[in-house]
Amino acid sequence: MDTARQPDLTRQDILDAAFCEIHRCGFQAASIANILANTGLTKGALYHHFPTKQALGLAVIDEVIRGRLEGLIFKPLRESERPVEMLLEIIATIDRKVPSDFVMLGCPLNNLMQEMSPLDEAFKERLGGVLGVWQKTVEGALKRGQKQGEIRAEVDYKAAALFVVSAWEGCIGVAKSMQSPKAFSICMKQLHGYVQGLMTAKAEKGRHKGG
Repeated sequence: MDTARQPDLTRQDILDAAFCEIHRCGFQAASIANILANTGLTKGALYHHFPTKQALGLAVIDEVIRGRLEGLIFKPLRESERPVEMLLEIIATIDRKVPSDFVMLGCPLNNLMQEMSPLDEAFKERLGGVLGVWQKTVEGALKRGQKQGEIRAEVDYKAAALFVVSAWEGCIGVAKSMQSPKAFSICMKQLHGYVQGLMTAKAEKGRHKGG
């Protein structure tokens, strides 16, 4: 059984090490030698799973970056019966759920969009796809919240979702530039207030009463 699982474990080890290297250094400066040193694997093992550096980078986007966003944001929002409350909770607690170096190194998705989207069409497509899923997931949460009477009827949930995702990424970008986790927390608190401002008076009153 262990033997059968070994290729999958090896592949995951490579992806995890590549994610860390790319997050620290960027894709272009990422070192295959460092990735191998951090896994104890041979170059042959790496190229067995990922024939090119580009293939490795795209897999990091699809499986690691999107996978982490799926666990932290996408899945909880999709599955929650109270999506607006869940969105507020995620925004309020995200600074405590991400790794300690997250703010200092920046958002892995945004870093790669800034670096690679202008240079590589495949990267641009994959990164845009993840960003699109994020936006659509928030759209879905706000739309369901509208149907539940928690989001005001006049709110354009598509425009609001675009702003939420853009502001979220902006918060991380500014905090990275300032090298300040505190700035990230302050900025996300303002975003939390924006989402609260989309709520109906009744829903907001009930939320405070429940708290």
